[in-house]
Amino acid sequence: MKTLTQSEQKILAARTAVDTLVKEGKLFSGMKLGLGTGSTALPAVSRVADYIKDGTLTDVKAVVTSFQTANACQDFGIPVFSLNDRVIGGALDIAIDGADEIDPDCNLIKGGGAALLREKIVEYNAKHLAIVADSTKAVPHMGTKFALPVEIIGDARVPVTLALEKLGAKCTLREGVRKCGPVITDNGNQILDCVWDAPVNPAEMEDRIDAIVGVVEDGFFTKNRPVVFIAKEDGSVEIRR
Repeated sequence: MKTLTQSEQKILAARTAVDTLVKEGKLFSGMKLGLGTGSTALPAVSRVADYIKDGTLTDVKAVVTSFQTANACQDFGIPVFSLNDRVIGGALDIAIDGADEIDPDCNLIKGGGAALLREKIVEYNAKHLAIVADSTKAVPHMGTKFALPVEIIGDARVPVTLALEKLGAKCTLREGVRKCGPVITDNGNQILDCVWDAPVNPAEMEDRIDAIVGVVEDGFFTKNRPVVFIAKEDGSVEIRR
């Protein structure tokens, strides 16, 4: 039996999610659709475009979470709007995205691509949320492995770091690749990547971090529980609801 690579798992998870959501009626013509960012979300955008091209889905209105996804929608001919546009009215029918970690309760860590603020704005304003992932993203607990991204105002870097350290976090300013200096988000902010020596409660920590003055948003996603599609090496897809 062929073992799927991580990239193949991402494509399988994305296609399975979109196909399932179409069959269940959660992806439908005339809908308002949030589209996420990253190497697993983009195959989902491509699959949605397939259904638009063959006429299964019509008049889909997309709200995207990054320049990357906006560019992809332009390439696929999917019209892009803002949550502020009248045709969207500040609310979405469903959002589809990837995740960096998923725990057994379907809590998420997101923001490896530095789009966590826009992702949370879109996904916390969606009636439903679907997450697509490869098998490496499923974890027993959070806080100790994949670094939690925290988007911050640059002028508050030192006091925010001190406050996060009081919560037990070890913080590293995310540096750019092939760029001198820190990563700058699509919103003009900086990212602190945080890890803990012991697992943390993601729901509690999301609120505590967001309460720090100078924090724009953190990468724990616990308040809109998703349906999760996790592709495995053996070609199966686990669905967590």
